[in-house]
Amino acid sequence: MNGTDVSSSVLDRLSAEWDALTPEAQKAARYVLENPADVGVSTVREIAEAAKVKPNTVVRMARQVGFEGYEDFRAPFRDAIRQGAVSFPDRARWLQEIRKSGDLGGLYADMVEGTMRNLEETFAGIRAEDLNRAAEEIWNSRQVFTLGVGVNNANARNFTYLASTGMTDFHAIPRPGSTAVDDLAWANGRDVLIAMTCRPYRTEVIEAVRIAKDQGVRVIALSDSPASPIIRAADHGFVVAADTPQFFPSSVSTIALLETLLSFVIAVASDEIVDRVDQFHRRRHELGIYDGEGPA
Repeated sequence: MNGTDVSSSVLDRLSAEWDALTPEAQKAARYVLENPADVGVSTVREIAEAAKVKPNTVVRMARQVGFEGYEDFRAPFRDAIRQGAVSFPDRARWLQEIRKSGDLGGLYADMVEGTMRNLEETFAGIRAEDLNRAAEEIWNSRQVFTLGVGVNNANARNFTYLASTGMTDFHAIPRPGSTAVDDLAWANGRDVLIAMTCRPYRTEVIEAVRIAKDQGVRVIALSDSPASPIIRAADHGFVVAADTPQFFPSSVSTIALLETLLSFVIAVASDEIVDRVDQFHRRRHELGIYDGEGPA
């Protein structure tokens, strides 16, 4: 509902009044802020059930931000739906408005436009069946090594962290104090290497891929060109668009592709992985690592 009167008024008022709301009303407000499109088509009981609060809590929340009750609160959301304003605004018109918004408007618009274009170009060039084959390689492997250096180091480690909530043999390399080729010393045909680098290509990543292939390791590569040395050497190569007005290559498409790949791994995996992820997060709730209530 970006750009509508709803997002600029009701949702902003909810955010502004957040600290004044009771903990239960905050739960209702959180649901509305995160799911505004649901409000216009849901009764007070449906919103309360989704937010896991009582209906009168939703009514109190609505009154807290200046409405007489839930129906009054819901009206702007219903109007937005009738006007077709709940979808993302027309891109060209939206970007044009951004460019008029001040000295930095042009840069902002260029960054936004580049980000959306990179995502579209990346996923337009990738087939679901190719992702599925790579996911099966990962799930059926003994262990997985994720390699990224420079700007891709954080991407590799984030992917490894997320995967490790459900799988036990994921390793981000190079490990501290080591080199990627040393970390791969005992890897073989039962293992998978996920490597990523964009121009200018990092020599240590190219070398690690070469050595891994010599050892029989299955290689999944993410890079910015079909001509990239790691794409050409890979068993599964995925080209990511990384253009940006800034100096460093954009990581947006790389992150999005890694998240999609992980979702495919979970889809092809056994039910055991779902139980592992659930146990991982339950343990964190029990240890007090997460703020708020634990899972139902």
